[in-house]
Amino acid sequence: MKNLLKQDKTYASVLIALAAVTLIIPFCNLISSVDSPLHFSAYSVSLIGKYLCFALLGLSLDMVWGYAGILVLGQGAFFALGGYAMGMYLMRQIGTRGVYGNPELPDFMVFLNWSELPWYWLGFENFGFAMLMVFLAPGILAFVFGWLAFRSRVTGVYLSIITQALTYALLLAFFRNEMGFGGNNGLTDFKEILGFNIQSEAVRSMLLLLSGLSLIGALLLCRWIVNSKLGRVVTAIRDQESRVRFLGYRVELFKLWVFVFAAMLAGLAGALYVPQVGIINPSEFSPLNSLEIVIWVAVGGRGTLYGAIIGAVLVNYAKSVLTGLMPDAWLFCLGGAFILVTLLLPDGIVGLLRRRIKSKSLDLSLEGEPT
Repeated sequence: MKNLLKQDKTYASVLIALAAVTLIIPFCNLISSVDSPLHFSAYSVSLIGKYLCFALLGLSLDMVWGYAGILVLGQGAFFALGGYAMGMYLMRQIGTRGVYGNPELPDFMVFLNWSELPWYWLGFENFGFAMLMVFLAPGILAFVFGWLAFRSRVTGVYLSIITQALTYALLLAFFRNEMGFGGNNGLTDFKEILGFNIQSEAVRSMLLLLSGLSLIGALLLCRWIVNSKLGRVVTAIRDQESRVRFLGYRVELFKLWVFVFAAMLAGLAGALYVPQVGIINPSEFSPLNSLEIVIWVAVGGRGTLYGAIIGAVLVNYAKSVLTGLMPDAWLFCLGGAFILVTLLLPDGIVGLLRRRIKSKSLDLSLEGEPT
């Protein structure tokens, strides 16, 4: 920990803050009484848990954009696929407690006169299989898409537009009732997870704990990757792709790896998000959502990892406050924030903090020099 503090105090501070939130809030929610000032309501626990999921999603985009230089405008698609995988598991746990009491078919399938469960729903009654699909569904999509795109050397704005088009295509597909994913309403009315009531405060606190631990683990893993040889090659590709290719590296394979890794992280964020909000529908595929993720990372500071976490939490907290005060003005505020950051803080909030810390350290060193 001492070496970590010496290398990057902000990084260590973010880790300590995440650990505190992850451990203290569930404890206060379960142990303290409702009248206690230390008590966190079920709503606050769910809201903070949602912020942690968004932070994990922002971290996944920072890996592929901040370090590989690939601006993905469809990261929300991988998030939604992971959420749907978890939602399918939760729907299979309802059983006869649904409106129509069918032990096999979810209510929306009974309403649409489906006679049997589609083959792609098989296995989702098992939690282990569902978690496997949380990673495989976005991972396979990212692998296929990335393999075709990177082999063809599609880069820059063209790649960004294609990823956004992919997201929009998935949005249209999942809106169709024939797809078997609940159509416009999506998947909701969840009852339990692993046999526990999903509405109970204990489960909500545990979901927050799991979200926080996943975020901390992902941050440590990403930090290790970017400091490894693999991470240095990926960063070199971002800065000088042609030179790295000239040195003999298979650039497309490195890009594909980080693209798939980031997609799987986003899928995990989606899986943790769904049981905490209680619904997953096609709106999560909206291209606007993916654009918001880009703004989170830009505001926090891309290429820093913890900047994406800070940006995701701050922007979503502002969204929670401003949509209550000025619901029609939020999108204008979001766009204005992105423009201001682009013009005045190209390195984001983290870049500003780094410059101030560096300036303060320089002033202190100058004061200590003999006259």
